[in-house]
Amino acid sequence: MIVYQLVRALIGLVSRTYWRLTIEGRENVPATGAFVVAPVHRSFIDFALVSGITRRRMRYMGKDSLWKVSLFGRLISALGAFPVRRGAADREALRRSIEVVERGEPLVLFPEGTRRFGPTIEHLFDGAAYVATRAGVPVVPVGIGGSERAMQKGKRLPRPVKIHIVVGKPLHPPMNPGGRASRRAVHELTEQLHVELQRLFEEADEKAGR
Repeated sequence: MIVYQLVRALIGLVSRTYWRLTIEGRENVPATGAFVVAPVHRSFIDFALVSGITRRRMRYMGKDSLWKVSLFGRLISALGAFPVRRGAADREALRRSIEVVERGEPLVLFPEGTRRFGPTIEHLFDGAAYVATRAGVPVVPVGIGGSERAMQKGKRLPRPVKIHIVVGKPLHPPMNPGGRASRRAVHELTEQLHVELQRLFEEADEKAGR
């Protein structure tokens, strides 16, 4: 927890000075209990930026290739990250995700699965909605504007452009008797998340100065 808070403070300092990061909607982040954070994903720096929405320690699901560099892998593990095999159905990752929220911890899942390009939120994976529905916890959508311009995929150095984050109101899954997550309930929650993410992304991108 000490490591997490120190790194989070450093990220916050860099973000505010280098990217002039501003965040609105922090009041929409639950103060207690578990929830799933579902951010837009346009840049490698998104996982760091989203840590600023709450002082609470959050867990992260990350692509397994991030652990190929042992020092970096140990660092992000200390920050609460765990690997997932991208492009494959990873039951172990889903199981661990559900365990995280059932312990009352916030969990960050990028519903687009990987970094995307452009202003349109296209296909969303059902993972965030599935975990939220299965565990009976809300999904908090997050729009991040400007991060793609700050550090595009393939670039090694970030640019000092304005970044703005908008945290949306929590989306609550339907009542889930018996811990089941029906396909219909998961699909409907994913659709709601899709619409809300598009709205928040457009708002955040506009306020970032596009």
